[in-house]
Amino acid sequence: MKEPTTALTPGKGPASYGRTGGLRKAILGSFVGTTIEWYDFFLYGSAAALIFNKVFFPDFDPLTGTLLAFATYSVAFLARPLGGVLFGHMGDRYGRKSTLMATLMLMGLSTFLMGVLPGYDTLGVAAPVLLVVLRFCQGLGLGGEWGGAVAIVAEHGEASGGARRRGFYASWPQIGVPMGNLLAVGALALVGTVLSEEQFDSWGWRVPFLLSAVLILVGLWIRKAVEESPLFRESMQQAPERHPLRDVFRDHRRPLLITIGMRIASDVSYYTFALFSITYVTQQLGADRSLVLNGVIIASAVQLLAIPAFAVLSDRVGRRPVYLAGAVIVGVWGFAFFPLLDTESAGAAALAITVGLIGQAAMYGPMAAYIAELFPTPVRYSGSSVGYQLAGVVGGSVAPLIGVALLSRFDSGYAVAAYTALASAVTVAAVWWSKETSKTAL
Repeated sequence: MKEPTTALTPGKGPASYGRTGGLRKAILGSFVGTTIEWYDFFLYGSAAALIFNKVFFPDFDPLTGTLLAFATYSVAFLARPLGGVLFGHMGDRYGRKSTLMATLMLMGLSTFLMGVLPGYDTLGVAAPVLLVVLRFCQGLGLGGEWGGAVAIVAEHGEASGGARRRGFYASWPQIGVPMGNLLAVGALALVGTVLSEEQFDSWGWRVPFLLSAVLILVGLWIRKAVEESPLFRESMQQAPERHPLRDVFRDHRRPLLITIGMRIASDVSYYTFALFSITYVTQQLGADRSLVLNGVIIASAVQLLAIPAFAVLSDRVGRRPVYLAGAVIVGVWGFAFFPLLDTESAGAAALAITVGLIGQAAMYGPMAAYIAELFPTPVRYSGSSVGYQLAGVVGGSVAPLIGVALLSRFDSGYAVAAYTALASAVTVAAVWWSKETSKTAL
């Protein structure tokens, strides 16, 4: 990639540049691109809970096969920090826009290939091996997506004079996460409703993966219209030679550690409430999968509204109090979550998942602006990406595995609830260590 050479118009600062519609394009491009990437990512997680144990690990009992499927699921979390390092470095050196185009392409291609990958019965052990390789590529793409999407929106918002609404602007890439999950779970639920169980297990589950190709083309078309961040372009004029990754670990270790700690409860609670719940209902309770899939769809729809609402609240009262409230809510709610699922009532399941994801939204809404504000422009993409993705390794990657292992060991959801509460305590400590950033200029 080439370094950007287009200078800002003489006599005009970044603020006037940003008022040309760059902010609206940045918000749309980040939202759509993030939605598609998380659709791909969560599609795998939902399929791992529903079908991958049968397709790629058929020689094991259902719970063990699901555990192995979630192990391949976790490979992406190991790849995400590498993607954060690689694409974060590229984004801080060469530009946010071109890097985000690359991450979207990598993610979409990997997901499409999963849709055409033969199962264990055809390829033998090569099938799960190739599945792991494609999942690793998914992780690389997603690892470089979040930091860039957040940086380009926050920086466009700052340049257009919208610093007071930075939390709201930066929350749009965050909204793409529940939207992606909503589309992924909805696609699987629709296919499962239209087809018989035999057809779904045989080939129907592949349809949502193949649809990713169409979504990626739409995403690339929209993202191509996004203008480069004016703050980044100005930063490149002032200091074209930079070593962002080195600078992050040398000069910004505290915000890096805070980013990692504040992400733990968000990751663990999300994967417990939105993903592990599928395994718990279908395998521990033996209930129909529609019970929990419908609950996740309802909760994700509510979360679409909750994320920007909490982001706006953080613009008014500060990031820290909103974030701390969310961490406490998810830590406590786990102990009510599993008893509600145990009732095997559709209404109770929807309530359990919805309240849990609202608590998670109180963290996830202000998170993007919060983390972006911790790092200066020359290292914002790298610092945000590396911290965010390293947290995924110790939080999100092991959450489904630990959940299944605890369930297998104790045969009770309360053990998983205690694990969620422990993650909440870690996040509360990290946010307490942080300073308030909502009034910080980028």
